[in-house]
Amino acid sequence: MKHTWEDFCLEHSRGDDFVGVQAYTSQITDVNGVVPHPAHPSNTLTGWAYRPDALGIAVRNAAQVTHGTTIIVTENGIATHDDERRITYTSEALHALFAAADDGIDIRGYLHWSALDNYEWGHWGPTFGLIAVDRETFVRTPKPSLHWLGRIARGGYRRNSVIVAGGV
Repeated sequence: MKHTWEDFCLEHSRGDDFVGVQAYTSQITDVNGVVPHPAHPSNTLTGWAYRPDALGIAVRNAAQVTHGTTIIVTENGIATHDDERRITYTSEALHALFAAADDGIDIRGYLHWSALDNYEWGHWGPTFGLIAVDRETFVRTPKPSLHWLGRIARGGYRRNSVIVAGGV
């Protein structure tokens, strides 16, 4: 589909310092609008399809529509209670992101959503966070995904590196 509302906004960001891209999943639309994701065991806690490659797709679209405006990924993550799945999703999303960078797209940053499991979409259920929050005591407990992503950030992960669940 060409000239979506998002593309209209992106077109007006040409020449800006950067454009922020947020991506979690892909979405099918038709002439009537958004087509709901069918129920599937791999869907996330928000009911969205598991599509880590959506980040690369969104970044490539933003770069094309803006004619190369610098991109910062301002949100990307997955709502899941399974932290190994969060690591796998983020690894696959980062691979798609770095493939776009390898193709010459100017990507200057990546912000994971979210640091904490927060109140979102009207309830505490969709846990996006790298840090668990006990809803009774508000004690915060780092998840393995926090340590995993931290190792990548500290190690200066870049193109042609290998990301593996549990390590770099």
